[in-house]
Amino acid sequence: MMDKDKLRKADLFSGGLIFLIGIFIVSQALEMPMKDSWGGVQNVWYVSPAIFPLFVGAIIMLLGGMLVRTAVKEVGIKAFLDLKSFFFSSDVIQFLKREKNLRFYAAITILFSFVFLFIPRVDFFLAAIEFLLVFISMFYLEDKIVLMKLFWFYAAQILIFVLFLTLGLNTLLLEYTPYPGDVLVLAFIVSFALFARKLVKGNPEFKKKYRTGFIVAIVTPLLVGMIFKYLLLVPMPFEGMVVELMNLVWYL
Repeated sequence: MMDKDKLRKADLFSGGLIFLIGIFIVSQALEMPMKDSWGGVQNVWYVSPAIFPLFVGAIIMLLGGMLVRTAVKEVGIKAFLDLKSFFFSSDVIQFLKREKNLRFYAAITILFSFVFLFIPRVDFFLAAIEFLLVFISMFYLEDKIVLMKLFWFYAAQILIFVLFLTLGLNTLLLEYTPYPGDVLVLAFIVSFALFARKLVKGNPEFKKKYRTGFIVAIVTPLLVGMIFKYLLLVPMPFEGMVVELMNLVWYL
């Protein structure tokens, strides 16, 4: 384990990186419309789809800034000069492998894929269910081994989806289904749920937490999304097969 001084030096780097990531998320969120009209109804700013990524980005910036402030307060400004030698030492590898950092990598991957990969291209309800299911399963179970297995499983799903878009399969499959991306993400949700259930099998505490997380991941997007969609008349970022099915039920 690294001593406290070396950890604080590493925090200078990681805190600055976290802060920059927060700035990037905020800058991208600001490109989303804060106000818009739908069916002659003017929506107010606090129901904008930009609110969530703005909030997340601001919190990430705050946490990154606090981490840098704490590191500078303890080791001083001159520690910046020692970072070069630290980066080329074995201590930085140990720092990057810490469990807390692994959790950070997982959280950033989930948030970035949700905001920049799935939301613009997949039915909002499916994207939100995937996001909550992955996020809750990874962190609510509080187990490093389970976290890593779920993370790599989700990373494989991201890679498959990127290849799906890059190879143009989304366009080719439109002849057979109007929402091929939605179908693929629905398969992701089912496969991830089954994989997570397999990992917690044999552990009563984990099974209970998994069931709770699964219910929250399904119910929350449907409940909140329906309020925004049909009561506040806020269009979803991408409306696919779930929204189409809900429209049929709601307007009938």
